[in-house]
Amino acid sequence: MVMRIAYVCTNFKNSTDTVAAVCSLRAGDARDCPVFVVDNASGGSHIQLLRELANHDERVEVLELPENVGYFRGLNIGLAKMRESYPDIDVVVAGNNDLLFPADFICSIRAISDRFKSYAVVSPDIVTTEGQHQNPHVISGISTVREIMYDLFHSSYVFATAMTLMTSLFGRFVRRGDEDQHGTGMEISQGHGSCYLLGPRFFSDFGELWAPTFLYGEEFFLSLQLERQGQRVFYEPAVQVTHVWHASVATLPNRRRWELARTAHRIYREHNPIWKARA
Repeated sequence: MVMRIAYVCTNFKNSTDTVAAVCSLRAGDARDCPVFVVDNASGGSHIQLLRELANHDERVEVLELPENVGYFRGLNIGLAKMRESYPDIDVVVAGNNDLLFPADFICSIRAISDRFKSYAVVSPDIVTTEGQHQNPHVISGISTVREIMYDLFHSSYVFATAMTLMTSLFGRFVRRGDEDQHGTGMEISQGHGSCYLLGPRFFSDFGELWAPTFLYGEEFFLSLQLERQGQRVFYEPAVQVTHVWHASVATLPNRRRWELARTAHRIYREHNPIWKARA
């Protein structure tokens, strides 16, 4: 039986990215792949562009939300609608809308179909347009020293700004090296949150993504959701996507983004006290 695959993403005032993602799917071997776009109340020309996309492609459905519910919560709405419309779907590509898919994307997923017998969630090789691999995101854990730095970053916007500047200057000396293992498939603690492959076990065991935050921390919360059922993420380098993410714009943290990150970090710390962090 041929594995059936769908794509679910969220959109918020960046509909051109969504259109590019769908076009990349249609240009390759995903011409009939159902697509569900959850729009987080973008409004204006953004929603109009999505409506035009759906009008030209009957396999695209746009879910227009009256308010911005956030990332994983938005994905859950799309996942529920997708399962209702296509109960025979086997694997869902769930994540960002700023992704580009290679011509053999569907074939690459079908080639690793056995992986989904053991794993509810598979994390692909995610490569930025600058060539940076973003997976494996966290292989085994975060050091206590780094956990303390996270606390400092989220304690004050001034600290966050200073630390961001320091990282821009000395980033190569403080970066974790997990992504350097991108050529090797393995069980990992956390996969990068921009894209996940959710298989049959995910829907039978969980049904939806655990979403305690509006935004940020999704990698950890999915990891903990799986861990509580004795499962882990599998990183699979044989499946690759491009993430249209530019390191050049990741300079000073926007205050609103930092506030959202601080809220997420507080929830993260409730579930992961620093004294439990692995050294």
